[in-house]
Amino acid sequence: MIKRMRLAIVIFVLARLGFAGIADDAHILVIQNQTAQAEVALKNYRVQKGVDSEYIDGLSWLARGMYYNRQLDRAEELAKETESLAKQQLGRKGLDSDSRLAEAVGAAIEVQSQVLSARDQKEQAAALLRREIAVYGDTSIRTRLQKNLNLISFVGKPAPELRVPQHLGPTPTSLAQMRGSPVLLFFWAHWCPDCKTEGPIITQLRSEFGPKGLMVMAPTQYYGYAAQGEDSKPADELKWIDKVWKQFYPGLQSVPVPVSKVNFEAYGASTTPTIVLLARDGKVAFYHPGALPYQDLRAAVEKVAN
Repeated sequence: MIKRMRLAIVIFVLARLGFAGIADDAHILVIQNQTAQAEVALKNYRVQKGVDSEYIDGLSWLARGMYYNRQLDRAEELAKETESLAKQQLGRKGLDSDSRLAEAVGAAIEVQSQVLSARDQKEQAAALLRREIAVYGDTSIRTRLQKNLNLISFVGKPAPELRVPQHLGPTPTSLAQMRGSPVLLFFWAHWCPDCKTEGPIITQLRSEFGPKGLMVMAPTQYYGYAAQGEDSKPADELKWIDKVWKQFYPGLQSVPVPVSKVNFEAYGASTTPTIVLLARDGKVAFYHPGALPYQDLRAAVEKVAN
């Protein structure tokens, strides 16, 4: 929720400066719980300018708004319309040829799976997501789809092993070798403000539960840019990641930091931070995309550490 509100503030400022379009207007209205106004705005835009990627992205936000308001039938209808219109616009082009359409398709599939889950049709939701991962496995929305599948079915399954082509800090120990100890995986990004807020919480919990065997790993990945959002080669970005890690996570300097996109895909860490707790048997015990306050995360850690 905090992340959504921060994004809404940025979009609101852009709108005031005249830079935002109908998709961002719809986003703002949805966050303000004004779905009726968002629907009217999108209808007017379609009459004036027709169906384009801006409109389809806005329609995906309306679908999300209807889901948030538990209008499940309408949410499902809008999500399917969004996906269909996006595919028509893309034609034979790849999904990532248009970032707005990629975002819209990812959101549309997400909403359809959420609607099924809300109807207690979790098996159908999982099957839908598996099919879509097979289709979009090589695109930018793959990690997002995996996140939604993990939210339904990850807990109780053996944790995927982490890939470690590169790392910062101590050499990572494999998850297989960590069995017998509870493990906290902290997926973070160098640009992520919520991750910086979560860092001291994890530091405190590591201090409290380290004597009970709690192990911590902090996977991250490359994003293609570094300071001030400037494009960056991997070697330069790695230096920036190292600088951010040392500056903002002083209490976690003895924690291994694997650097790999593959880990983010396997764990569905499209949201940062994503926090995963593994029980002593190596199975996923807790999965949470997004930041958590101290008391909530402590309660989850206590269950796996005791």
